[in-house]
Amino acid sequence: MPPIPFIKPPDNEYQYEVGDTVEVYCDHEKNNERIRGWLKGIVVQVDPKMVAVQFRTDVFLTDGWMVPDHILWYPQTSPHLRVPQKKIIKPEIPKAL
Repeated sequence: MPPIPFIKPPDNEYQYEVGDTVEVYCDHEKNNERIRGWLKGIVVQVDPKMVAVQFRTDVFLTDGWMVPDHILWYPQTSPHLRVPQKKIIKPEIPKAL
């Protein structure tokens, strides 16, 4: 079968793949306190519109309910879903005595 010509190469089908580590802006527990911030999770399912992310800690819906399976769903293009940000490692400066 001859290849199908195209003007530009096709985009990847999905931005995220199962097994990817991502960060999600959500309500979660940290040090036994409920906070809202970025939390690392693992992509467990992807479909054309949504991404499912599972966490190791308790996560909450915006109305306060805890999610028993630790999985939150986000749209593929959600601003609350991102690739993990790399931490800036500061070089140690020796202290003068």
